[in-house]
Parts: sequence; C-alpha cells; structure tokens
Amino acid sequence: MKDEIVNRVANSKLVTFDLEEIYPEGDRILFDIKDWLFQKLILKEKDFRAYVKDHDWAQYKNTFVAVTCSVEAIIPSWAFMLIAAELTPYANKVVIGDLELLETVIYQELIGYLDLKDFANKPIILKGCADKPIPPTAFAFLIEKLQPICKSILFGEACSTVPLYKSKK
Repeated sequence: MKDEIVNRVANSKLVTFDLEEIYPEGDRILFDIKDWLFQKLILKEKDFRAYVKDHDWAQYKNTFVAVTCSVEAIIPSWAFMLIAAELTPYANKVVIGDLELLETVIYQELIGYLDLKDFANKPIILKGCADKPIPPTAFAFLIEKLQPICKSILFGEACSTVPLYKSKK
C-alpha cells in the first residue's frame, strides 16, 4: 500500500523523560512565621518558643514544608532551625525559603538519586508540558546528569522539539 501512514515518532529510538512522573505526592505548605512575631515585626524569644512548643506539628505528617517570614523583620537563624527541628520528624522535606525553592530542592534530590543507565547513548526528549509545578532548575539538574551519557537532548513533545544538546562522539 503506497499511501500507508507511518508513525516515525513511534518507530524512532527517542526516549521521553517526564519529570512529572517522579513528582512526589504530598501537600506543599508555606509555613509563615510572621504571626508568631510581636506586632508582626519583632521576635520575642520567650513568646516565640511558647508558640513553637504549643503548635501541633503532627499536622505536617507526609507534607513538604517551606518555612518563611513574609514581613520585613530581622529573624535570627536559630528561629528557623527551631521550627525545622520540630517539623523534621513529620514532614518529608523542610526548607527555609519559598515554595519554588522547596520544589527545586525536592527535584535536586530526586534527580540526584536517579539511575539513568537506560538512557545511555539514546536521544532523549525532556517533556515540557506539565500540570505539576516543576521548577526550571529541575531541567538543568536533569541535563547535568543526562548530558555525559546520552546521544542528544531535546525539549518539548515528540512532534515538536527544540534541540538542546548533541553528543560530539
């Protein structure tokens, strides 16, 4: 049959890597300490420690928490460490910063643990569209791990990709 349609993408050696597939489930929480400050401006150690002591930390079980202060106040580093120490037994991950930093750290750790030997000497497509919050730096972490072993790296979908890297081998 002369007019047979051949799906060249399906028959190619292209391998798609979707960062969304490794996205860990669990609520992302922004823990803002501003309400624990006197007049949302000053950290009074005695009051702050009382808030920390009386807070129900178990509610953060299996969550990912970014601890921040959204008001302009001078917060001693021990205050953030005290909260992190309370969250650590419950939360899957705790960072001091915003939700974007939290996602970045999560992906940096996940990508660091990936076994990518199945991608060796293959052309890779990094899937671009996602419904989950994948930070741009996650793609940089992945490229850093894939580039030494793969044949090429493209970004997008199989039908429409942007070339990023091609091995000189």
